Amino acid sequence: MLELMYATGIRVSELVSLTIDDINVQAGYIRCSERGRERIIPIGSVARISLRQYLKQARPAMISDDSSAILFPNYSGQPMSRQGFWKILKQYAAKAGIESDITPHTLRHSFAAHLLENGADLRSVQEMLGHSDISTTQIYLKMNTGRIRDIYSHTHPRA
Repeated sequence: MLELMYATGIRVSELVSLTIDDINVQAGYIRCSERGRERIIPIGSVARISLRQYLKQARPAMISDDSSAILFPNYSGQPMSRQGFWKILKQYAAKAGIESDITPHTLRHSFAAHLLENGADLRSVQEMLGHSDISTTQIYLKMNTGRIRDIYSHTHPRA
């Protein structure tokens, strides 16, 4: 779950409402529908490997009914809540020694910031995040001073 959320930047509400039909591990994408809009988001190789392992090993142990379409059920086989995901995230953060406050939105923010830092265009990131207004996506453009200095020194002719 954590890998998929970071790999796609989806909202926690979208993550916990995913069904088996919303994912295509072979083709490498997920389909998210929220607020009457649908978007297709690519998933990378690491997330695909994690999803395959999860679908083969962990998920079957959590569902009692093979007809259940829930991608991420809780331990009783019901749809996981946003709060349930947050609890899992906090537990993993504590195990990793992360002391700063981490929320599900932290993964979404990291997804967007890392794409932009590595050259993705703002419009593509907007589409993947499902933002209707580009100004919402521009928040993720904040860059650290060192990166700005590095870009300047490598691109300005008089640097």
